[in-house]
Amino acid sequence: MIPNTLTIAGVDPSGGAGILADIKTMMALGAYGTAVVAALTAQNTCAVTDICPVPPEFVAHQIDTLFSDVRIDAVKIGMLGQVGVTHVVAERLAHWKPAHIVLDPVMVAKSGDHLLERSAVHALREALLPLATLLTPNLPEAGVLLEMTPVDSVKDMRRVAERLRRLMNDNGHRWVFLKGGHLPGNDTIDLLHDGDRMIELPGTRIETRNTHGTGCTLSAALAALLPQVNDTPEAARRAKDYLVRAIARSGELTVGKGHGPVHHAHPWWPRAER
Repeated sequence: MIPNTLTIAGVDPSGGAGILADIKTMMALGAYGTAVVAALTAQNTCAVTDICPVPPEFVAHQIDTLFSDVRIDAVKIGMLGQVGVTHVVAERLAHWKPAHIVLDPVMVAKSGDHLLERSAVHALREALLPLATLLTPNLPEAGVLLEMTPVDSVKDMRRVAERLRRLMNDNGHRWVFLKGGHLPGNDTIDLLHDGDRMIELPGTRIETRNTHGTGCTLSAALAALLPQVNDTPEAARRAKDYLVRAIARSGELTVGKGHGPVHHAHPWWPRAER
């Protein structure tokens, strides 16, 4: 059965991040993608120039209308922007209880622009973290969630992963996917931790400016794969492999003048000349 997946996130008109990137990723990995718009942005590959909030009650209406009709097998949560939206998303997902909830705590765009109200961080930590079945922070985001300086070694990442896992609900299998892309050097080691196992996912940095939306893409890939694989470590390995290939082939695209998008459609499209 083809899984139905949902992204609750913001709109990036350039298509490199947000719900447009999520839908492309989900479809590329064999899932049917649906979306709830949680925020609107004026954005390109260089900057976020404006953010238009979506009323929390309308976000709740989108979620309830969709779930009342469509079987949703996995949810990915990305940019929410506001305290009110964060609370209603937590409330409605607690009501509908999807089997998989992948939480990508989006706080800052690749351009450096802030995408989450500072006052919403507490709401994310207190209301959404206990619902998540898989949390996917990078090192700066982990630092914000734990109110500490971001770490810069794999040894310290292990300690951070353990602390993040303790913030999550202990009912059932819950995982932290701590991304090591901000580590110094050429290695990009990620950690996958469920409170018991600590699994390293090794990688090597690819030299490119086309890294816009990598976090969105990874979390969407996980949401697409979890209902199909039903094994978190294997889904994580496949999601990371998909993202690495998408980054490696990003040079085939010519989108914008800043941090360009990864190549979401690389499984479908023949290799193009640069």
